[in-house]
Amino acid sequence: MNTMMGLINLEHEHHIFNELTYFRNSASLPFAGRYRLIDFTLTNMVNSNVREVAIFARSKYRSLLDHLGTGENWDLDRRNGGLFILPPDWNDPSDVSKGDLQFFHNNRDYFHRGKSNYVLISGSQFIANTDYKEAFQMHIDRQADITLVSTRVEEQKDEHTPYFRIEADDLGWVENITNDRKNPNIFTGVYIINKDLLLELVDYCIAYHHPHFFAHGIKEKLGDLKVQTYRYGGYSAFINTIESYYHHNMKLLSEDNYRELFLKQNFVRTKVSNNPPVKYHGNAEVNNSLLANGCRVQGEVDGSILFRGVTVKGGAKIKNSIIMQRCEIDENVYLENVILDKDVHVTKGQTIIGTKDKPYVVAKRQTI
Repeated sequence: MNTMMGLINLEHEHHIFNELTYFRNSASLPFAGRYRLIDFTLTNMVNSNVREVAIFARSKYRSLLDHLGTGENWDLDRRNGGLFILPPDWNDPSDVSKGDLQFFHNNRDYFHRGKSNYVLISGSQFIANTDYKEAFQMHIDRQADITLVSTRVEEQKDEHTPYFRIEADDLGWVENITNDRKNPNIFTGVYIINKDLLLELVDYCIAYHHPHFFAHGIKEKLGDLKVQTYRYGGYSAFINTIESYYHHNMKLLSEDNYRELFLKQNFVRTKVSNNPPVKYHGNAEVNNSLLANGCRVQGEVDGSILFRGVTVKGGAKIKNSIIMQRCEIDENVYLENVILDKDVHVTKGQTIIGTKDKPYVVAKRQTI
């Protein structure tokens, strides 16, 4: 039976999250009330029958380690295979590799020990709830070297700018990988590659001192490879800026969008938390909002997302905002178009207002 092993490569992810990534990498960003961005990538891999997953993480990965633990919440706490978090902890004086090639070079044993002949590679900033079984079957049937997962985006936004665009013929064979911003066919960062070819291209990139595996090993050698594209047409999002993070959280307040992402496929897996249900006190008023378990609400919440354990005291009003875990909002506070990171305390009577284009962001563990 043909199977894939997984790789989540965080090395070259584009992100401008400012305060939200002071203490974490972008894969650990909380999303949609109870998830992290990496939950979607891991869920999609597990749903694709991937049973061994490695993560290349260079910096600020303590939050990631805490969230993932042994991988049990994704059924990756296994005797054979399982979850491997591979930080840059190596000391090879002969190593001349750069960028993500350092990870590939110093963790070759992960690929050699894996029993699969194919590798599913992804980042964490393409958000979807799916599996790649159909793409994998197409990869095998057509005897491709590489299969790139793309999606079509009709409305171009700043969040799409960093991504490559795919030009393919009528049969789906890739003819060019470009930076053409007018091309709506965007490469999601997800691809399937034959393992032997991957290791061969790693050696090529290191020999020529290249720092980026995909850009130099695949894009520059496209003419020598059989590369096809698989078009993903379901609900998806690219999250790589504060604005895209805020926008795509707010979109989930639409019931249709929420159902498309969370209820059409398998459940998205995340770290289990045993908090009690939301407690609404007598004067609480909540409209068009997502509230996670453990919240206690006495004030007003409108068009907002509250993560686990948030406290909203009497007279407080939260509008069009994202409030992360264990924040405490005191009496008569007014928040609009605001993102509060974890453990923020907003004291009595404060008013904080941002805009929908530029939400006001507060780093974690602050008192205002």
